[in-house]
Formats: sequence, C-alpha cells, structure tokens
Amino acid sequence: MAADAPAAALFDVDGTLVDTTYLHTLAWWEALRQYGHLVDAAPVHRAIGMGGDQLLDHLLGTDRDRSDDDAISAAHLALYAQHWPALRAFDGAADLLRACAARGWRVVLCTSASGRELDVLRTALDADDAVFAVTDADSVAASKPAPDLVHSALERASAPAGRAVFVGDSVWDVRAANEAGTPCVAVETGGFAAAELRGAGAVEVHASVGDLLTSLDDSLLAHPGGGER
Repeated sequence: MAADAPAAALFDVDGTLVDTTYLHTLAWWEALRQYGHLVDAAPVHRAIGMGGDQLLDHLLGTDRDRSDDDAISAAHLALYAQHWPALRAFDGAADLLRACAARGWRVVLCTSASGRELDVLRTALDADDAVFAVTDADSVAASKPAPDLVHSALERASAPAGRAVFVGDSVWDVRAANEAGTPCVAVETGGFAAAELRGAGAVEVHASVGDLLTSLDDSLLAHPGGGER
C-alpha cells in the first residue's frame, strides 16, 4: 500500500457527532405504535444506528407483511423532524473534525440520513469547512450494519481501507467498519457501553467525541494513516 495514499477519517453523524439517538428512539417507537406494532423502547434504542430498512427487519422480523414499511418510515421522519430546531452537536464535534482535517485526514461524513435530514444535521454540526466529502443513504443499496456506506465513503475520499479510521457510536457502526476492513474508534454517546463496543471489534472507546479530541494525540487519529495495518 502506498504510504502517500490519501488517509480518510470517516465519521458517523447521528449519535456520534450530533445528539440524536434518543430522539430517533422515541420517533421510531411512536411510528411503530401508530401502525400497530407495540415494541418496547429498549430494543428500539438498541437498533438505532441501523438504516431504516435494516431496523424494521431487526425489530419486526423478515417474514412480516411489509405493506406499511414506507408509511412507518415516513411517520418516523415526521416525528423526528419535530425536534430539528433543537438539534445540537456534541461538545467538541466540530473542533474534532477541524483538528483531523488540519492533521491531513480527508474527513468524510458517513451517514444513513439523506435529503433534508442530512442538511439539518450538517447545519447543527456547522463544520462544512472541514468536510472533504459526504456519503449518505441515497448513495448505497444497503445501510449499516452492511459495509456499503463505509465502502462509499472510502471511494469518495480515494482512500484505501487500511489508511482509514471510522468513528461511530453503535455496534452497527463497528460491524460495518470492520467488514469493510477499516478499524473503528467508538464513542459511548449512542448508549452502547464500552464493553459492548469493544466486543463488537472497536479498537478504541471514548466517552464522547469531546474526550476523543482531548486525547487525539494518543488515538489512531493522531496521524493520517493511523489505522494502517
């Protein structure tokens, strides 16, 4: 692998950079209830981080009647959109992206969001000056935990998997990154415990992106290509 190949820092957005995990949990829980699916909140929360298509399969099973899937997803988006005016990035999120870019990483946002939802997240994050590229749900055939989003992000950065690091908050992020051949640095702000994230294959776990920023010099993100194996 060429040592001068571009190096990419890939960032999940929901739950990693922007504080949305529990808003998504509530919105999915209510959307499911509206269509007759009484699912406990805890398993809904633990499915956040998957794309909507994967999440419904995970919660409702793959042999179900799918006729309401589009309506449930639309209800989730409408319920979630009620919170958009109050969305906020986690402390240190924008500064972390800028610090990575300043060190020579190609920063790519790697998210299951798309369209207006993605625009709102980028506005809350307010760090477009540090972002090299964005890949979203419209760019891939399958969402996380499939590796498609990670592959797409690597392509947009023109970076090989071995010269990239993925930062995420869920076991689904970790699994997607690992399947793509990219090490994952995890944060606990999505509600998954450090032991779970490490058990899924995360090579580092931090309490938040703010804590990751504080310890950046000791992280895989310290130098471009830090994830190279």
